Amino acid sequence: MAVLRRLLITCLLFCAGLAVGAGGPWIWWLDREAGIRFAERQWTQNSRVYARPLELYQGLAISLEDLLVELESAGLRTGNPDQPGRFRHNGQRLDIHVPGFVHADGPEPGARISLRLDRDTIGELRHGSTQGPSLVRLPPAELGALLPLDDSDRTLIALVDFPPLLIAGIQAVEDRSFNHHHGIDPRGMVRAAWANLRHGQVVQGGSTITQQLVKNLFLSPDRSLLRKVNEAIMAISLERRYGKAAILEAYLNEVYLGQDGARAIHGFGRASEHYFGLPVQALAAEQLAVLIGMVRGASWYHPVRNPQRARARRDRVLDIFLETGLIDPASHAEAVSRPLDINIQRGQRGQRHGEFLDLVARQLRSDYRERDLSGTGLRIHTTLSPSAQQRAERALASGLASVERQPGELQGAIVLLEPNSGEIRALVGDRQAGRRGFNRALDARRQVGSVIKPFVYLIALAQPDRFHLATTLHDEPISISVSGQEPWQPRNYDGQSHGPVALMDALALSYNQATVALGQELGLSGLFRLLRQLGVEPGSAPHPSAFLGALDLTPLQVAQLYQPLAAEGYSTPLRAINEVTDARGQEIARYPMRMRPIRDREALALLDFALRHAVTEGTARSLSWRLPGHSDARGKTGTTNDRRDAWFVGYTQDWLGVVWTGRDDNAPAGISGSATALPVWAELFAGLPVSASGRSWPEGIEWYWIDWPSPLLASEDCPGAKALPFIADSQPGLYSPCMNAQTEPASRRAWWRRP
Repeated sequence: MAVLRRLLITCLLFCAGLAVGAGGPWIWWLDREAGIRFAERQWTQNSRVYARPLELYQGLAISLEDLLVELESAGLRTGNPDQPGRFRHNGQRLDIHVPGFVHADGPEPGARISLRLDRDTIGELRHGSTQGPSLVRLPPAELGALLPLDDSDRTLIALVDFPPLLIAGIQAVEDRSFNHHHGIDPRGMVRAAWANLRHGQVVQGGSTITQQLVKNLFLSPDRSLLRKVNEAIMAISLERRYGKAAILEAYLNEVYLGQDGARAIHGFGRASEHYFGLPVQALAAEQLAVLIGMVRGASWYHPVRNPQRARARRDRVLDIFLETGLIDPASHAEAVSRPLDINIQRGQRGQRHGEFLDLVARQLRSDYRERDLSGTGLRIHTTLSPSAQQRAERALASGLASVERQPGELQGAIVLLEPNSGEIRALVGDRQAGRRGFNRALDARRQVGSVIKPFVYLIALAQPDRFHLATTLHDEPISISVSGQEPWQPRNYDGQSHGPVALMDALALSYNQATVALGQELGLSGLFRLLRQLGVEPGSAPHPSAFLGALDLTPLQVAQLYQPLAAEGYSTPLRAINEVTDARGQEIARYPMRMRPIRDREALALLDFALRHAVTEGTARSLSWRLPGHSDARGKTGTTNDRRDAWFVGYTQDWLGVVWTGRDDNAPAGISGSATALPVWAELFAGLPVSASGRSWPEGIEWYWIDWPSPLLASEDCPGAKALPFIADSQPGLYSPCMNAQTEPASRRAWWRRP
């Protein structure tokens, strides 16, 4: 018996020695690996793209409809405005609790504001119960992410920036001894087992927060004894090497909380944005409880797929909050009575704004290497207006549906911008919002037709010794020899010739023959040179048909051409980005407005007047009744051969819009600029905010009464007289018969005036 006992002890000692001899190096390796990998971890963080933040101030022109779109796009929801991220509106009055946000120029704290709308204008803005700051910014809408390196998605947040209730609550639910154990908690395992037995379900886990972090960072999710042993060893190693704060911060940023399509959501920062459309700092107790509850099983307790299960788990977490004194009974009762209130649209906006994101990505790639844009957590602050984008999408879809002969026959594109800044506010490249594919706003190179004509006339008006708005042109048949081809003989849209016609009428009524005759007199090279000066490459094979728009340009290029016309002679490159910051909010790149005055601003002012004439009496005259409140609208229609492409480009003091419509196969579509593209433009502009400011005139402009349409000076009393602007000293030298030419007036002011 003694021999058997000695043999058993010898075997046990041998096995123990073997385990120590083999396990020692393994434990040493796990300890070393945990320390190195935790220190060298580099979380990838997608480059996030944000819309422009709406600035609210007294006097801002905005409709209630657009304001509600802006609030919802920024992640705010209807509800009790005592809570951050909630708003309530009663008629034209709104109470809003704006959550804090880190903008491109720094953090802005949350604010409780009240405002009142009066005739689509903010008539009053108060901060709480007092007259507060003159300007409050909404958080910008998140549009999507660019160029991810892997299949994970997170928003990194420092521990001090997490809500205290989240920090305390996650410990109360997942690891109450977190601040006292050294990586593993045997008593916690027993306590969790007893709690689960009492409730008949898994309500607590035995793993510490450190063990969960180790599993998420370093180990597979396999449930095996070896994995649990490795997890415990590495957890002890982390606790030995790093402080509790570093471990908890890593855990809050790493924990798995569901999927956004093919991308895994990691961390409470990103989960808050995905499920509630709000920064985690703005979440209420019941919302934090939803996310904490999902730690136990993100799919099992998913608030959209399994709402009843998620609510029960949320309420259990709220019970724990109450048991541990984190919330009082009144707050607990109110929290459990509230619905889940999930707002998961935010994770899908990258698809809806895909066409604008295409433009953002292209502008970024011109300044960065692609690998610099991936996984670095860049914050890209763009120019997009969610309310304007929604209006543009709606206008294109409904406008095409109302004019096409067969459903789905027509396609289109819209570019909308603020001309003075060059900032693109909306971009639509498909009639179906959110459909990804061919981006017609950026890539559809189609003939532009008559929208090119204003630039021919601009060249003429820049020569005041030869041309002015009343100069007589001849609209008659013309034949132009072209090397190696049959003579080119352009025709008017109506098939008629109109004889002598004033220059301004030739443009407003879009007479092809008169335009080509003028272009031939000016020279084709001058037109191509002007287009290049305005930032657009027209191509290298000039043909006289270019005077009528036989040039393939994209809607974005057309918008670039018209920008200085709409900005009263100041040119700036169109841009979709304002600023790029890194994950810490430090500025990486700024895209400032670069405006330069172009030559011949006086000629531009005359052209602007002619484009207003096109709206009141020319091919775009239907705008007069489509938009009766837009007395400052200017614009030009365009229709190409066989009515394949229809364009309208128009602008006001505040907005410039380009609309193209046509078929993707470039087949004849039976459309025209005035009947197809213009109504889309009108529907869009009918809902855009309008400022009260008017356009100015350069110093070198003088006004004269003209015996219209003849180029003769007249007086205001002459029948049919029209007041026209002229570059100084370029007015006609002959008088109308309606004036008494026998009596020379003492002052020429009888028939001219300054603006």
